[in-house]
Amino acid sequence: MPELPEVEVVRRGLDRWVTGRTVAAVEVHHPRAVRRHLEGTEHFVAALTGRTLTAAHRRGKYLWLPVAEADGTPTGRALVAHLGMSGQLLVEKPEEADEVHLRARLRFTDGGRELRFVDQRTFGGLAVEDGAGTDPADVPPRLAHIAIDPLDDAFDVDAFSAALRRRHTEVKRALLDQTLIGGVGNIYADESLWRARLHGARPTDKLTRAQVADLLEGVRDVLGESLEQGGTSFDSLYVDVNGQSGYFSRHLAVYGQLDRPCPRCGTPIRRESFMNRSSYSCPQCQPRPRVRRS
Repeated sequence: MPELPEVEVVRRGLDRWVTGRTVAAVEVHHPRAVRRHLEGTEHFVAALTGRTLTAAHRRGKYLWLPVAEADGTPTGRALVAHLGMSGQLLVEKPEEADEVHLRARLRFTDGGRELRFVDQRTFGGLAVEDGAGTDPADVPPRLAHIAIDPLDDAFDVDAFSAALRRRHTEVKRALLDQTLIGGVGNIYADESLWRARLHGARPTDKLTRAQVADLLEGVRDVLGESLEQGGTSFDSLYVDVNGQSGYFSRHLAVYGQLDRPCPRCGTPIRRESFMNRSSYSCPQCQPRPRVRRS
């Protein structure tokens, strides 16, 4: 599933190509694409047609674009998008052939590039929701539970450190908790833990302040470096609005690197089962915590 860097790359593309444009027509090619819009497909189309998309914002792995009347008056609503496992928001020339898994299309009054929602597995979706202002801090209510991500200027380091150390859980589970820290998924959790020399099973309430600081530094570094590379793309599903893949997969230290040498010490990388997924780590740099017997 796309994580913070991949979604942020898409947000930047939308801000460049879509912000300020007025919707001329909306097509929904598959009902699952708008299943989160509870009022139905016709209402979704009517809510966007003739309106202007004023900006592109992100909270965690979600995107939203506030909707205004054609004269610029805010409506208090926003187009909210979640990419799911395979969703793509592509900006294409109208004459370009439709993608096989095209689910929805927005055409604009200027006749330029159109916005297409493509989703092979149909786990993603679009909806128009109330309660969104034009300020990035005015998130749609459904996204309000998602924590600010560590690259945001408003991220509270002290509050995060205290909240993390109060949890009675494993550190990797905590990193994946979107109510604690936004935007971090399986890939970047493994990479951040490797940089901090922590095993994902380390209890959060046993972490020192120094270890939490190292972990947060690792999270910020790996997310920032991935952004510079356009995100992590393992196949053609993870692309920006122009269909281009990211290249951070070439720089992964542990994720997906089973039996390859650790870039730091040379020990073969191990894979362990984790929440129906996989965790990758270095046995030497990230020793599994000992289980205390009673």
